[in-house]
Amino acid sequence: MPPDPELVTYLKLHGQEHLLRFWEELDSVARGNLVREIRSLDLDRLDSLIHSLVLTENGDSSLPPIDRVKPIDVRRLPRTDAERVARRQVAEIGAAALAAGEVGVVLVAGGSGTRLGFEGPKGTYPIGAVTGSSLFQIHAEKIVAAGKRYGKPIPLYVMTSPENNQSTSDFFATHKNFGLSHVRFFVQGQMPAVDQSTGKVLLAGAGQIALSPDGHGGTLKALAQPDQSGVSCLDEMRNLGIRTLSYFQVDNPLVRIADPAFLGLHRQAGAEMSFKVIEKQFPEEKLGVVVSVDGIAQVIEYSDLPPVLAERREPEGGLELWAGSIAVHILERSFIERLVSEHSLPYHRAFKKVAYINDSGTLVKPSTLNAVKFETFIFDALPLAERSVLAESNRSIEFEPLKNATGPDSPVTVRQQMSNVFADWLEGAGAIVPRKPDGSSEFAIEISPLYALDAVELKSKLAPGFVVEGPLAIR
Repeated sequence: MPPDPELVTYLKLHGQEHLLRFWEELDSVARGNLVREIRSLDLDRLDSLIHSLVLTENGDSSLPPIDRVKPIDVRRLPRTDAERVARRQVAEIGAAALAAGEVGVVLVAGGSGTRLGFEGPKGTYPIGAVTGSSLFQIHAEKIVAAGKRYGKPIPLYVMTSPENNQSTSDFFATHKNFGLSHVRFFVQGQMPAVDQSTGKVLLAGAGQIALSPDGHGGTLKALAQPDQSGVSCLDEMRNLGIRTLSYFQVDNPLVRIADPAFLGLHRQAGAEMSFKVIEKQFPEEKLGVVVSVDGIAQVIEYSDLPPVLAERREPEGGLELWAGSIAVHILERSFIERLVSEHSLPYHRAFKKVAYINDSGTLVKPSTLNAVKFETFIFDALPLAERSVLAESNRSIEFEPLKNATGPDSPVTVRQQMSNVFADWLEGAGAIVPRKPDGSSEFAIEISPLYALDAVELKSKLAPGFVVEGPLAIR
C-alpha cells in the first residue's frame, strides 16, 4: 500500500521526502508509527531552523555587541549581622507562601546516566554516600520534610523524556513516591536531528525519525500540554492554588528546594522569574553567566561567551561577569502561562554525533560530529520577565552536580562534598568529626532530610558529645 499522496507532497514541499525511503519494507504498524512521527513535526518551523541554524554560517550567534554587556545586580550572600537578620526576615515571606500551599516544585529529570556509565534515568543513580540513596529519594525527602515543616504538602511535577518516562514513574511507584502526597509526571517535547551539511532529517531506523529532547526550555511548553484527561500541569496548579514554582535539575543533590529565603526575595520584589547564581571560579568554567544588556537581564551560555568577556576583570582582580547560573530558578505560574501563549523561546543548535540509517539501509555510527540537534534553554525566558531577582548562592553547600563517571562532578567528588556539608552540620551541633589534612570529612556521612532538613534542625535533635567514629547514616 503506497503512502498517502498528500503526505508525500507535504514532505517534497519541505525537501524531506527521504523519510519515506524504506516505506515498502515496513509493516503496517511501523508505517503507522512513522506517519505519526512525521505528522507531529512542524516542518514550516523546521525549515526556518535549518536555514538559520544549519545552512547559514555562524547562524547561532546571538551574542550582543561586547560594549553593551555589563555586570548584573545580584543580591549577595549576607556578610554582616544586620544583613543576616534582614535575610531571615525575608525568609518569613517565603515561609508564609509555603504555609499557604502556594508553592509547587518542578524537577527536570529527562536525562540518562550515560556519561556516568549507568543505565537508567539519572535520577535513579545511587548517590547517597552511605546508604546509596538515589537522587530522586534525596530530592523527594527534602520536599516531604519541607511540607511537614510548613504544614502543607508540596506538589512535585517531574519532567521526564519519552525514553525514561515509564522507568521513572515505575521507580517512584516502587518506592511509594518516597512519601510524597502528590507527584505528577509530564513528558518533554522532542525535535528531529538533522544532517549538519544538508539539513535533511535523520532516520534512526527504517521507520523511525532520529528524535531528541528539545532542551530544558521545553519545560514551559510541556507544563502547558494537556494529559489524556485534557488537564495540563498548569491547569492543575491553578486549581490547587499554586502560584509559584521552585525549579531545579535532577543532578544536583545539594540543591535547596523551595528555599524560603529565595522565595521571599522573589515574592518581595514581585518577580516573575528568579535565579540563584554562584561566583565563577575561573573564566573557562562551564557555567552560563547572567549579565545585563542595555539594562535587561539575560544569560550568555558558556560556550557562547568569548574570551574577551569571560576574562574581563574588576579593578580588584575578580571576574567582572561572575554570576554563574546553576539552573535553580523560581517562576510564577502566571508568567509561564503568558510565555506559552504569547512567546516562543529561541532554538539553539548543538552539534552531536547521531547514529543514522544511510541510503542503503545500513546503520552508521559516526566517529565525528555529523548532526545538529535543536534545543531551547529555560534561561532565555529571563529577558521576558517584567521583574526578576538574582540571588547569590553558596557553592560549597548548594551546588555539586553529578555529571561524569570520573574526575570533577563525579560520584567520588559529589559524595565527598555531601559528606563535608553534613560534617559541618554535625560540628555546628557540637559533634566531633574527624577530618582529612585538606579539611574534608574523613568518613562518609549521610543525613536524611526526614531527620534534619538543615543544620539548625539537626542541632535541635543531636545529643551533646556525639562522636563520629566511622561512616555514618542518620535517618
